[in-house]
Amino acid sequence: MSKKVNIFWFRRDLRLDDNLGFYEALRGDLHVLPIFIFDTEILEHLPKDDARVTFIHQTLQSMRQTLQKEHQSSIALYHGKPTDIFKSLINEYDIETVFTNHDYDPYATERDNEIKSVLESNNIQFKTYKDQVIFEKSEVVKKDGDPYLVYTPYMRTWKEKFQSTNLEIYYTNSYLNNVFAHTRLPNLSLADMGFKKSNQDISPYDVTPTLIQDYEAKRNFPAKDATSHLGPHLRFGTVSIRKMIKKAIAEQNEIFWQELIWREFFTQILWHFPHTKDKAFKPQYDRIEWRHNEEEFKKWCEGLTGYPLVDAGMRQLNETGFMHNRVRMLVGSFLCKHLLMDWRLGEAYFAEKLHDYDMASNVGNWQWVAGSGVDAAPYFRIFNPTTQIQKFDKNHDYIKQWVPDYQELTYPQPMVDHKTARERCLNTYKAALS
Repeated sequence: MSKKVNIFWFRRDLRLDDNLGFYEALRGDLHVLPIFIFDTEILEHLPKDDARVTFIHQTLQSMRQTLQKEHQSSIALYHGKPTDIFKSLINEYDIETVFTNHDYDPYATERDNEIKSVLESNNIQFKTYKDQVIFEKSEVVKKDGDPYLVYTPYMRTWKEKFQSTNLEIYYTNSYLNNVFAHTRLPNLSLADMGFKKSNQDISPYDVTPTLIQDYEAKRNFPAKDATSHLGPHLRFGTVSIRKMIKKAIAEQNEIFWQELIWREFFTQILWHFPHTKDKAFKPQYDRIEWRHNEEEFKKWCEGLTGYPLVDAGMRQLNETGFMHNRVRMLVGSFLCKHLLMDWRLGEAYFAEKLHDYDMASNVGNWQWVAGSGVDAAPYFRIFNPTTQIQKFDKNHDYIKQWVPDYQELTYPQPMVDHKTARERCLNTYKAALS
């Protein structure tokens, strides 16, 4: 048995600095063995050229290189079920404590409870920290302790609580010499896990003062590409939420700040109501008689609906792994309201394709467009996919980029008539909800 160590388990926090769990581990009395587990429970559901797996792998290789070069250490990479990996680590190392950061998804909660049980049965402590949000679980609730179900009062209370919070940045640089000195820790290639490099790249984020100051004026126009592209970086923790909040405050931009708070709103909703990952928050909405038409769903997926703004969004998603937020609302509404198809189909498709896929936000937003979630759009609010062009892509710049064939004879006719689809939707919803 080797000498005693602590372990830090990287998950949704792929950065060396301002990482609270890592910071706490490094400040302990023992050397820290950093690890990452490519979880087969998650990977087996993904395409073999998934851009997110490539991004995680590349990020970890970069982190390994930094630790090897500057601190004669590395990150041990494993592939398998986390419980199995920890059982083998217990045999290999004399572990005192495993440190990590909270993860709130239902699967992650279940997994962490299993890991905790395995560790505690071997007299190993399991310590987890709040790192991917400013406020979590029941930290922002109503006076009676119930969770907020409407964003605006949640946001106001969040901001009030934030005023009395000392937002600390956890600089690890002066502690990094406490990492386990070993430059040849287990490594993995994508091929070792049955994956190959994706031909899609995850965009770098942009939080320059110019972008933040222009955010409110430009964020609703997809052709301008005026969003921060922070989504995947917050999802995988390659940036710190604390630093991003400080940035929003420094630039005094309320709208940018509030978008970051939306993320926390949906995170606490999924934590309080884990059943919403696949059931309507408002149970009566599960009585809706959704249509099941594989051919129509395929047309929606491929961007062949005959509605150019809808098709532009879907083609952008399929080609790049990104879709502008304004367009996400439209394509989601089109699937649920115009085609009258179950929001869970769209949620699953986005889960496969979106680089910034986060279960809490994705489920929350899909239930919003379906009308079935907390603080949802009323079911009779049905976006008109044609007038949306006039509002948000008047010159057709976004459409021309992604649907260059929209004026050609080969471009499909609209698959449904807006007025007819709207009436069908209203009648179907009314029948289910009455």
